[in-house]
Amino acid sequence: MSGTILDIVELLLTAEIYKRYPELDVNDLPKNIRKNYWNSTEKTVPKPIRATFIQIEKLYGIKDIEKFVRNIPFINTDKSHFELHLSAFELAAEWFEKQEGSQERIENNPVLAYYFGEIRKVEAANYALAKAKIRPKEVDREWIESLIAEIKKEDKSEEMLKLVVIIAPEDVKQKIRDLVLTEEQKNEVEKIMKAIQHREYLREIGLHDIGKLLFVGPPGTGKTSVARALSERLSIPFVEVKLSMITDQYLGETAKNIDRVFLLAKKLNPCILFIDELDFVAKARTSDENAAIKRAVNTLLKAIDEISLVEHGVLLIAATNHPRMLDSAAWRRFDEIVHFPLPDIDMRKNILDIVTRHIEGDFDTGEIAELTKGYSGSDLRMVIREAVLSALLEERKILTQEDLLEAVRSFDERSDLKSEEYERKK
Repeated sequence: MSGTILDIVELLLTAEIYKRYPELDVNDLPKNIRKNYWNSTEKTVPKPIRATFIQIEKLYGIKDIEKFVRNIPFINTDKSHFELHLSAFELAAEWFEKQEGSQERIENNPVLAYYFGEIRKVEAANYALAKAKIRPKEVDREWIESLIAEIKKEDKSEEMLKLVVIIAPEDVKQKIRDLVLTEEQKNEVEKIMKAIQHREYLREIGLHDIGKLLFVGPPGTGKTSVARALSERLSIPFVEVKLSMITDQYLGETAKNIDRVFLLAKKLNPCILFIDELDFVAKARTSDENAAIKRAVNTLLKAIDEISLVEHGVLLIAATNHPRMLDSAAWRRFDEIVHFPLPDIDMRKNILDIVTRHIEGDFDTGEIAELTKGYSGSDLRMVIREAVLSALLEERKILTQEDLLEAVRSFDERSDLKSEEYERKK
């Protein structure tokens, strides 16, 4: 049977079952259907779902729909509204169940799994397993856009939104599995996942001061990457703010802007609020140049004190490249300090293996790992990028060991030049 017809029948069955059973909600819908029918105003997929020609073409790229369903006895074509309906639901369900490939579709569609498993008692259909495969609506950019659209209706919303970058979990490029973490970092990730999973329990026992992490380490060691990957793993939005941007571009309203950022995070909850360049706090506290910035720092420290993962659903992560610049007032705001050291030889090899896993060639990442002591993860990615681009200049997509070695030499030369320039300016 044509995969196109199965697509159409799956959609029609899903639409009918979703409408019939009030216990099914938007998170039971397969992601492609959920995104296609998402209603930004209602922040859900309203019932009923209509299988219009336009929606079917948008979902599956199917044109000339009438031709495909002409000989299907349980499908009616409503030409006046250009949409399809099931004329015999039970017949359609029986037909679908018998088709080759239907079992896999049921296993990946909680709505169908619910009907075939819970209602028709088909042994192979397991609603719980199917539901576990579907990420919640919060991972979708459509969900984020709905929240932002709602916030835009409020006064001063533009000022809030200009201060941050908001990323949907589905748009995070590097997943946790793509990152090489230390044991300490892995443990912290696990603890945070458990904290979010058991927020209600933590509230019940009065453990509110939790979920404020400080990421510490040299540039390029993965602080931002891990924070974003946590967003994808936890299925919650990522809200990033750079403190220097708040002060540099909006000097005079700095304290108000900090309050706006924290207010925005609470409105987007659950979410991760990532504050980069926390060492700005130390610079401001030791400077006599601007009283407004000092007031802003006090506002920031107070805001960090008052926000809570348990109460507000905001996981606060701050990052600094210069931990020695922070004083005790900044340190004590965080319940966990997570170190991001430069990778050792084993970590460097693992990073290189991950970065090159889709690249053809005969090369030894172990040798490159030995030659790159002191390199950050970001540096190693730059080395591979340089090797790939150099090969492309020669119309090659297969790398050699010499390509990687030359890229390391080139990177070292640039680093030496930067060091010389820095010393000269000193």
